[in-house]
Amino acid sequence: MTYNIADKIRYLRDKAGFTQTDLAKRLGISRSAVNSWEMSLSSPSLSNIIEMTQIFHVSADYLLFDSDKMMIDISSLDNDEREIIVKLVACMEKNK
Repeated sequence: MTYNIADKIRYLRDKAGFTQTDLAKRLGISRSAVNSWEMSLSSPSLSNIIEMTQIFHVSADYLLFDSDKMMIDISSLDNDEREIIVKLVACMEKNK
């Protein structure tokens, strides 16, 4: 299933436990701007998209493109922890 940017912003905001007001404050914009994005009435600016990638730890590709693939940052993990993540994902994909 694929999602548009409005759905993704709403999903990520909810997942992070933010209200529209919380996200708006983090971005330095109005709550109505966030609401407008989530209702597909307008789209965020490039600078807001970049800020959201940092807030939600996702790639710009994830936000912008019609895909449900999500990337996570594992750069803070050591090599053993990274290997565990890779093996876990491979196991989950194998069991689909």
